[in-house]
Amino acid sequence: MAMTFHVDIVSAEESIYSGTAQMVVAPAEGGEVGILPRHAQYIAQLKPGEVRVRVSESGEEHHIFISGGLLEVQPHVVTILADTAIRAKDLDEAEALEAKRRAEAALADHKADFDYAKAQAELIEAAARLRMIEKMRKHKG
Repeated sequence: MAMTFHVDIVSAEESIYSGTAQMVVAPAEGGEVGILPRHAQYIAQLKPGEVRVRVSESGEEHHIFISGGLLEVQPHVVTILADTAIRAKDLDEAEALEAKRRAEAALADHKADFDYAKAQAELIEAAARLRMIEKMRKHKG
């Protein structure tokens, strides 16, 4: 039997995943990181993107979109504290397209009270959601 470790993925609203895994891949600020059993202790800030949790040798995986957050790795436990976490199957393409449109409009409309960093962060998150939706669509077909 393959080695496993415990994984918890939580957001402010709910626990998205709690169980064992053989591997976790997450979108860290410095690049995608892969976590295997007995990984060295590690903390990283996460950016918007896909978290993959491989739960079995057959390749069964859970795909979860996060909008950012924090990754903590202990030798036998991985915890992801996400700002927002949504199971891939629950992502809404129309909502993501509308969020992208709003962020692009905000970036194009430079007013005195304009928050460029917020609009840019919203655009990055919406684009990451759309990339994940497209990836899941290709994966199914």
